Amino acid sequence: MKKKNLAALLMAGAMCMSLLAGCSAKDESSQPSASQPAGQENQNGGVVTIKVGGIGPTTGNNAQYGTATQWGAEIAVEEINALGGPIKFDFKYEDDTGAADTAVAAYNSLKDWAKDAPLVIYGCTTTTPCVAVAAETYSDRYFQLTPSASSPDVTANKDNTFQMCFTDPGQGSAAAEYLKSSGLGTKIGVIYNNGDAYSTGIADAFIAHAKEIGLDVVATSTYPEDTTTDYTVQLNACKDAGADLVFLPIYYTPASLILAQAKQMNYAPIFFGGDGMDGMLDMDGFDKSLAEGLLLMTPFNASGTDERTKTFVETYQAAHGILPNQFAADGYDCMYAIYEACCQIDGIADMDHAQLCDALIALFTGGDFSVDGLTGTGMKWLTTGEISKAPVVVKVENGGYVTQ
Repeated sequence: MKKKNLAALLMAGAMCMSLLAGCSAKDESSQPSASQPAGQENQNGGVVTIKVGGIGPTTGNNAQYGTATQWGAEIAVEEINALGGPIKFDFKYEDDTGAADTAVAAYNSLKDWAKDAPLVIYGCTTTTPCVAVAAETYSDRYFQLTPSASSPDVTANKDNTFQMCFTDPGQGSAAAEYLKSSGLGTKIGVIYNNGDAYSTGIADAFIAHAKEIGLDVVATSTYPEDTTTDYTVQLNACKDAGADLVFLPIYYTPASLILAQAKQMNYAPIFFGGDGMDGMLDMDGFDKSLAEGLLLMTPFNASGTDERTKTFVETYQAAHGILPNQFAADGYDCMYAIYEACCQIDGIADMDHAQLCDALIALFTGGDFSVDGLTGTGMKWLTTGEISKAPVVVKVENGGYVTQ
């Protein structure tokens, strides 16, 4: 990380962030405000430090996603700690390699790191590890907020686990509704990974809802894993069925190969994807012209012109040399959601992790708590742990995103 550039941009954006954050900075002579209740301070008038333990893949096939959620969260934490408010974060991120057993080991390591201090779990990044860790946090009573594990299995029967991302079924149904309302695609093909919960969850919901609303799905083709390199069979199935739009509820690594192979086959339907395809344009060596005209649903557009998005993008680019994707933005929003919630909890200084978990659950599910962030405004959570926010469809034009 380029610390000097990061620090300079954080200082430049501190005034903007203090206006946006749920807890405001104060000087020694000021009294606690409505957004900064006295209960947040300890008896000595000091700052309450909450430990936040992150989990996601920073090595392995899914490293690009975990790294993005880590970097996005780190920027938010540095901003939050620079605000001078009554809550600070001590943040540590563990690599789960994208595997369930490694994720549980990472979780146990974070518990040891926190010892008796209040701990909130941030993660996991991908679904399978997150399901495994959520079972542990539910039993142990740690509050958990994932930026990007989108399966309903993550939160099912667990009152302590919440999502910042869209759920898979919700995204699949929303994609079908968008195609119906926009009139895109007279015949639709679907290509997805039937060995991946994220891909299957979106695809199943899309196919089911498409049939309900009268979309003509003419081809459904699968592949077993994201290490697959040849997608010509799947593309030919769509081409032979006359599909003029192909829905790809998959991650951007296989999607990049599908776009390249479709061009080699002279097959040029409209390609439409979900949020897992965000980040393709910044892949090393990727020919951006292959993605021209691509449509995808994402909660975040790095080309946004609002001040908060611009500051985040500039900070992220200065630190890492690439544009942030929605994984990074969701990670950033997770930190502010936890922060703003903690700012509203009286007596937080005297809480253990289980008491903090209960207080955060009550706030997130109470109906009045909402967060404005990079990925949505007025974001709220259902009692199921699912978030309520509107998706955005963007189109790739001239190597960048244009909101539709």
